[in-house]
Amino acid sequence: MPEHNHWRRSRSRSPWSCSLTTVSIACLAVVLFVSIVHAFLTRQLDPKGCDMCWSLPMYFKFKDFDTEHTRFASKYHLYLHREGSLDDDPTLKGVPVLFLPGNAGSYKQTRCLAFEAAQYYHSAIQQDSEALKAGLTSMDFFAIDFNEDFTAFHGQTVLDQAEYLNDAVAYILSLYHDSRRSQRDPNLPDPGSVILVGHSMGGVVARTMLTMPNYQPNTVNTIVTVSAPHARPPVSFDAESVRTYKHINDYWRQAYAQTWANDNPLWHVTLISIAGGGLDTVIPSDFASLESLVPSTHGFTVFTSAIPDVWTGCDHIQTTWCVQLLKSIVRSLFEILDVHRAGQTKPRAERMRIFRKWYLTGLEDDAEKTLFPKEPSTLLAIEDESNEVLPSGQRLIIRGLGRTKKAKTHLLPVPQQSKAGMQTFTLLSDSRFEDAQTSAPLEVLFCSIFPLQPGQASTLFSMNMALTGDTSGSTRLACKTMASDVIRLPASTSTSAFPYDKAQPFSYLQYRLEDLTDYHFVAVIDKAAEPSQGWVIAEFSDTAQSIIQTDLRLNRLLAFGLHHQLPAQRPLVTELRVPALHSSLLAFKLDLQRKPCNEDEELFTPLLRQHLDEPHESKYFVNVKAANISLHGIAPFMPPPMRDHATTNGLSLQFWSDPTCNSTMDISLKIDIPGSMGKLVMRYRVVFAAFPLVIVALVMRKQFQIYDESGVFITFAESLDLCLRSSLPVLILALTLLAASLTVSNAAPPSSPSTGLFDWGGNATESAIDFTKNDLLLGSRDPIFWFLVPLFSLICIGICVGVNYAALGLTNLFYLPYKYLTARPAWVRVEDVSGRSTAPAFAASSPRRRLITTCILLFLVSTFIPYQFAFLDAVLVQLSTCTRALRLVRETRTGAHYNFYNYAHSILILMIWILPINIPVLLVWAHNLAVHWLTPFSSHHNVLSIMPYLVLVETLTCGKMIPRITSRAGRFVTSALFFIVAVYAAVYGVTYAYALHHLVNFVCVWLLAVHFSGSEVSLDGLRQVLEGVGGVGEEVDNRGAKKRP
Repeated sequence: MPEHNHWRRSRSRSPWSCSLTTVSIACLAVVLFVSIVHAFLTRQLDPKGCDMCWSLPMYFKFKDFDTEHTRFASKYHLYLHREGSLDDDPTLKGVPVLFLPGNAGSYKQTRCLAFEAAQYYHSAIQQDSEALKAGLTSMDFFAIDFNEDFTAFHGQTVLDQAEYLNDAVAYILSLYHDSRRSQRDPNLPDPGSVILVGHSMGGVVARTMLTMPNYQPNTVNTIVTVSAPHARPPVSFDAESVRTYKHINDYWRQAYAQTWANDNPLWHVTLISIAGGGLDTVIPSDFASLESLVPSTHGFTVFTSAIPDVWTGCDHIQTTWCVQLLKSIVRSLFEILDVHRAGQTKPRAERMRIFRKWYLTGLEDDAEKTLFPKEPSTLLAIEDESNEVLPSGQRLIIRGLGRTKKAKTHLLPVPQQSKAGMQTFTLLSDSRFEDAQTSAPLEVLFCSIFPLQPGQASTLFSMNMALTGDTSGSTRLACKTMASDVIRLPASTSTSAFPYDKAQPFSYLQYRLEDLTDYHFVAVIDKAAEPSQGWVIAEFSDTAQSIIQTDLRLNRLLAFGLHHQLPAQRPLVTELRVPALHSSLLAFKLDLQRKPCNEDEELFTPLLRQHLDEPHESKYFVNVKAANISLHGIAPFMPPPMRDHATTNGLSLQFWSDPTCNSTMDISLKIDIPGSMGKLVMRYRVVFAAFPLVIVALVMRKQFQIYDESGVFITFAESLDLCLRSSLPVLILALTLLAASLTVSNAAPPSSPSTGLFDWGGNATESAIDFTKNDLLLGSRDPIFWFLVPLFSLICIGICVGVNYAALGLTNLFYLPYKYLTARPAWVRVEDVSGRSTAPAFAASSPRRRLITTCILLFLVSTFIPYQFAFLDAVLVQLSTCTRALRLVRETRTGAHYNFYNYAHSILILMIWILPINIPVLLVWAHNLAVHWLTPFSSHHNVLSIMPYLVLVETLTCGKMIPRITSRAGRFVTSALFFIVAVYAAVYGVTYAYALHHLVNFVCVWLLAVHFSGSEVSLDGLRQVLEGVGGVGEEVDNRGAKKRP
């Protein structure tokens, strides 16, 4: 009885009131949330270095590409781009390239890429007869106008665009057979394939094309994507989008899992994914990874900060106009062309070699060197006065090129390979190297002694280089030039600020000693005719001194940081490997301390390269004293790579430092806690749409438990306070333990994947790798992040408190005008035909009108509008119901009215958290209406997905309070349903957020069943429910029986 009286007293408790515990937790949540967002906006920010392009575009629309060719002709359009300042002729002349815009992207985004291509062709390729003979030609850029479709939100739109693109590719190729539209050389084969360049979701659509039934084999062999989310859908609010991604990725994995090339439909395809890095705040760059989709023989992922001569990050839109990036893309595309082949491109292996040359740093362990296939091309004749032979093991240092005003050769003897350890040859200079096309003040040759017979030089070598007046007694060396192996590095001087500064880059060479066993000398030839400030450093160094492997575990690294001192006598290049650092959720601060070097003596300031092996991410820091270290390594929810690595090198820090300074260098690496918290925003955005439903479900579960026991439906805030003292801490602890157990299971050896719940755990390939093992909970494989579960739970509690008060404020905001528009005496008893009294606020709408309205809405859902539109309508109706219920509470202040208001308010809160899941598809539908595309979706018309919501909301509009459940089994079902929703939202909510709508739909079915259980199961009972008999005008006693107010 005392407990019963307590709940009776709570009826009069204001819905605005909450306990000190709730207020404290909400305030803490706000502080944490604001701190995380502030850190995301202000900490660990990469500098922006992209140059803007300027062009004069012209677009020619193909009006005859109509419904005879594609069923989407009235929605999408095909254009040909021409650069007006260089070429305004719409006649086709070159190789077809098709640009695919991304989510809400424009076909006009192709202008910068096409401008760079046209400019490069007219300024370089067209003037190079050798390039034209090799098969290079101009490129015809086509662009698709997708009417700015929202492909990121809707899977069916992705499939529609892919189908249209296959039709467009077939049409484009047919244009080259028409002599009226093509001016290509008739002796050349007509193009049989199209190069695809996709931005954002356009890259995903490009991959989807190859899985469609209307795809014609071999019409696409090269795909270059920028900022494309290949690994995972950007959001998981649409079931069709998740299924489409699964189908596409399974198709590509299965294709590359085939043993024989003839069984692989993608064997000829090369796929390059370019990611913008930390500046991309639209799509996490982790999602651009191809490690789980494509083997390294057919594609790779690279970050713009790693691409030579780009060396800067790009945001999501910058990747369409960043001049430095587009220059690299254009030059790589030109180099893979071969108009003598039907596919218009070189063979796949050659294409991959070219892409690696243009996009990768050249510092990779598997970087290809041109040293091996070359034959000696230069005969170097020298004498003692014209050369300097350094003692074995001595470092070559040249300060000031051209001081002798004549060519001088410096010879470094290649040491014998030692069993004690490996050695590496490195050379760094601020000058360019001479090659066959250009002259430069410096040339580097790898030479071996070659005793030529008289008269043989002109027949065996393309160049004779005599550094002596009389060659009869000179030493002759057969040499190879290594200019094609030069690695460009950002210039690092005392005035350098950013790696993308407009400065002459450094030239760097690196070889393993075992690759030089056929040579006797490295010849460094100073050809400068005038003295200059140019310098050269070259040496052979022990790999053991160059590579430092740290054994610190991650927990110790986070607690105490990493401190290391490089000795004064150290190699030119030192690499510090930290295998424990591989998570994209961690950010660090690096400090570098060294004794000052005399500016007149210092050749260059320290240069730092931060890099990962896979994906290919490198960041350069010039003139480094301090640096922000963050990476895109192992990220939450990402599928594992196709090649399951037993170990990983983790983060590597590569330092180039001036060895002539002869000073130690102290390196300190410490965790940046605020910066690391900011990294959570991009990786866990969907968490804040799914996790709050955990809180809401538990709160409503507690409300129904108390209501069934005492007949009092307590406020949302009061129920939240009770949950904070009981069920919420228990569930959070259980989820934390589950997260820890998942990290242990993910660390175990891979086993055959299981199908899992609803077949979501399986995949179509025969691989033993389970690509879905990171889909659960927070998707992290690292046990160090166990705290994320309580952290996000705490923040979501605060968010729920905020949304609760926002809903209360909105209801009160609408209450004021509603009160004055429907003003009447404080209480008027309205007698219906049966003599029962009903609440005036719920007596206006007739049952027939509500039934007709619901049926019309369901009919529209089944034929034209998506059910998401009906859900939005239901939310607005429920808001109206809460407003009307609030008026009754203010006028009558009876317990029954308090119960109904609290019940209706909680249903509104529940629907508000489902609303974000439905909004994206609703936007797609509204956009289709705006572009006059009236064809209904092939999905989202299932009336069963919305009917329980609509019927429940319509039931509440008549003031029908849900009856109490007296049976133990019924109470258990209510409690179990809400608990299932809470657990599912926590475990699967991020990966399969769309399913939350359907789970709550089942809850609505049960609530309707409880509503109908209060009346006889008959047409009369249905009438009573619709008319609101037993509504808010009737109280419920302790035994569940109705009584008059």
